[in-house]
Amino acid sequence: MLRGSYTIRMDEKGRIKLPAAYRRYIEEHYGSEFYVTSVTGECARLYPMPEWLSIEEKLQSKGTNDMTVRKFLDRTNFFGQLAEMDSQGRILVHTLLRTEASLVTDVSVLGYLQYLEVWSLEKFKNRLASQPYTAEDEARLAQMGV
Repeated sequence: MLRGSYTIRMDEKGRIKLPAAYRRYIEEHYGSEFYVTSVTGECARLYPMPEWLSIEEKLQSKGTNDMTVRKFLDRTNFFGQLAEMDSQGRILVHTLLRTEASLVTDVSVLGYLQYLEVWSLEKFKNRLASQPYTAEDEARLAQMGV
């Protein structure tokens, strides 16, 4: 599982160096290929290829005539590109997505179980402040057994 958060610096070429804990897990379970994309443009999502292929299989069963599938694919294709982790553990976030998500210098890399999200550190802090964790959230998780 990919969990936790790390603050790192994006280099001048738009690459992030995966924290060692993520890198080790990804190399052991997935290999080095990623699909780097976004649904909203707010952040970059780094899907290990086996996870992305699983999503594509589910979408393929619904077909591209389904408007929700179509909207999802429109966005993930527009923002998406294949990337390979290099020997130093770096992954390129391409220019279009990097610009849209304001990914410059300090970024936060967060684990979301099967994929990673890369956020501008400032944007993510603002997101946390604007979406407080509520008693309703706690109750909903309790219903799930968490």
